[in-house]
Amino acid sequence: MSSEAAGDGARYRREEVARAAGVKVRNLRYYQERGLLPPPRREGRIAWYSDDHLTRLRLIDDLLGRGYTVNGIGELLAAWEQGGGIGQLLGLEREMTRDWDQEEPVTTTLAELRELFGPSAGPQDTRRAAALEYVRVEGDVVTFPSRRLLEATLTLVRQGVPLAEILDAGEFVQAQAAALADRFVALFRQHVIGPEGLERLSATQLEHVTEAVAALRPVAGEVVAAEFARAMARRVDGEVASLLRSEPRTQQ
Repeated sequence: MSSEAAGDGARYRREEVARAAGVKVRNLRYYQERGLLPPPRREGRIAWYSDDHLTRLRLIDDLLGRGYTVNGIGELLAAWEQGGGIGQLLGLEREMTRDWDQEEPVTTTLAELRELFGPSAGPQDTRRAAALEYVRVEGDVVTFPSRRLLEATLTLVRQGVPLAEILDAGEFVQAQAAALADRFVALFRQHVIGPEGLERLSATQLEHVTEAVAALRPVAGEVVAAEFARAMARRVDGEVASLLRSEPRTQQ
């Protein structure tokens, strides 16, 4: 994205903010006409959208996905604005979605990709990696969204682990990570947000939820990392003991 940083945050052109929010460009004008989205700031012929526009677009899209009509969303936003809760709500959306995925992408070419992974990696591995969203292939350009996952994969390949089996393991880890994320989100939704959802929360309650998100964000990663380290320690200890028991004794 070519959004520009401004003194009060990033700013986006029409196509950029629509792409970031996952909506069609034509919806922006429609939402503005229906009073759901404030007009952009104009500089000459360029319409600039802000982070607040982006978060509101995501909120609108989420409410539409949950079965709200456009009129219903307009009434809901108006009620929040009259009650002073819209700022907290948009701030909560920003707080809940930011900083989870802090990855550094790596871009290379198909030729460099073949050189990195050697002859054992074939086109079918590239297609599968793309399906798992480990890589994006656009023509001759290959982008790895996560430098950490790329480096981990290369380390395993250099130790002799076939790429196909690494992708098998990656698919398994993805499924387990999704299940863990679902569990943490369900706990947060039940015990922090509550059964009524965000729609009925007061401005004070929204502020409490925002603070809770900031406090709890690192907990999920820390718990998973700690438990995985404990499991690996037990598993490696057991494997070493098994190998030692299986070693033939030398003749005295």
